Amino acid sequence: MLSDRRQKVLAALIEEYVARALPVGSRTLTERYQLGVSAATVRNELSVLEDGGYIAQPHTSAGRIPTDQGYRAFVDNLLAQEGREEEDERCRKAADKLRESASELDDLVEQTSSALTQLTDCLSIVLAPSVLDLHIKQVSLISLTPYRALVVVVTEDGQVFNRQMEFAEEVPSDELARVQHLLGDVFSGNSLHEIENGLGQGMAEAFRDPLVRMTLDEVLSCMREGDTSRAHSLGVTSLLAQPEFSQSQALLPVMQVLEDDTVLLHILDNAAQTCTGAPSVRIGSENDAEALSGVSVVASRYGRGDAAGVVAVIGPTRMDYSKVIRAVRIAGAALGDN
Repeated sequence: MLSDRRQKVLAALIEEYVARALPVGSRTLTERYQLGVSAATVRNELSVLEDGGYIAQPHTSAGRIPTDQGYRAFVDNLLAQEGREEEDERCRKAADKLRESASELDDLVEQTSSALTQLTDCLSIVLAPSVLDLHIKQVSLISLTPYRALVVVVTEDGQVFNRQMEFAEEVPSDELARVQHLLGDVFSGNSLHEIENGLGQGMAEAFRDPLVRMTLDEVLSCMREGDTSRAHSLGVTSLLAQPEFSQSQALLPVMQVLEDDTVLLHILDNAAQTCTGAPSVRIGSENDAEALSGVSVVASRYGRGDAAGVVAVIGPTRMDYSKVIRAVRIAGAALGDN
């Protein structure tokens, strides 16, 4: 646990390094920050912080830069201040403004991702809730021809999915109505995950019907197709503008990880499981994927229960954590009631 003075010196060094991306010397801190102590004391505190692993000196003649451990101490102190009434009120107002500017959920997701990128100058990702975890409100079967029908699925949060299904033999409209009634009893108030796991009254009896099983397969396929486009991301050019990634090859390993949907969904879904309330912050080497050891991931869960999504910002470890954490909180609040 750092003393208040060392925390203050560390915070000043990080603020300076975030702003200029250059090693910071004791003279700079003394001249630019009101630390309330002498230059000799600042030098001594920097030595103690370096010995403790919070900062490092890249070259003998250079100033110091924060380490992952230093950023962690700084971020933990920031998160400890979360939840102050005035900060919560600012976040609520910003979230309300963002919601008012969007006409529907997809529009809100896109606008939220765009706003995150503009606020943070980092890569922003909004991961929509898995449609397989959303509770189903209604399943409709609409006869198009005797050999073809349209399956329409409406979730409780208002999303609509549809898919055409074809029959080898004629299926009259009254038979579709019968299947729709059976599926209504099975699906109502359940998610696809719950249904696949054998929940729902009347399911065993309903599944003996070949047409019911066929329709269920179509519903599953329809919603799984919707699940493949969960991630909305913007801001690759913002990352390229950062000094750490001015050479595109430095960003390549990061992008390879993020373009792998399986890895991306694992990273962000894992964040959704671990963060409650305050945003989760993983700094450099704290990330599971080695390719992300040069970046930080700030993520927050939104939504309720299993049907939750994630809003995240990915940037260099030299990010403005205060600004990013606030932006992620606002984005999560804006999406949370939708």
